[in-house]
Amino acid sequence: MDTTPTKNDTQLAAAIHLSTFAKYLFPFGNFLLPIILWQSNSDKKLIDQHGRQAVNFQLSILLYSIAIGVVCIPFFVIFATDFVSLIEAIDNGMNSTKMSEIKNLTGYILLFAVAALLLTGLFFFELYAVITASMKASRGESYHYPFSINFFNNSNTTTTSVNTGVVASETNQHTH
Repeated sequence: MDTTPTKNDTQLAAAIHLSTFAKYLFPFGNFLLPIILWQSNSDKKLIDQHGRQAVNFQLSILLYSIAIGVVCIPFFVIFATDFVSLIEAIDNGMNSTKMSEIKNLTGYILLFAVAALLLTGLFFFELYAVITASMKASRGESYHYPFSINFFNNSNTTTTSVNTGVVASETNQHTH
């Protein structure tokens, strides 16, 4: 039996990865379009594998972005009071604004810069990973996204590893 993927399969697998950029066109496009493409052809091994990988990676990126936001929220609340007092001081008159009130703003700016740097790094990492995955898929190769959490496990892999374990244990019983 020939298990070589067809050109149509490799193009569809690459399209699944590239369709994650649909999030820039409409909300949740990075989930909806890949899931639709994946599920419409999930009976094909290559497409099923790449569909799972693409959706798992998008869910992971969402989770990492939320984690960055959750970690930053307490700091934003703490520094927001300093920011509000600075705005009030500016409203009351620039002549009465003290330099110490402006210095209190540096923590807020630093936090904003770190959060922006992390999110920008995550964006470029996602861009690189999706393009790499689509190139591998177009060649019919498998690809596993780095730092991706497996929300959707490959059922074939689990079954194979379980069956392999059973066969190995049965073989060991016969040899003893």
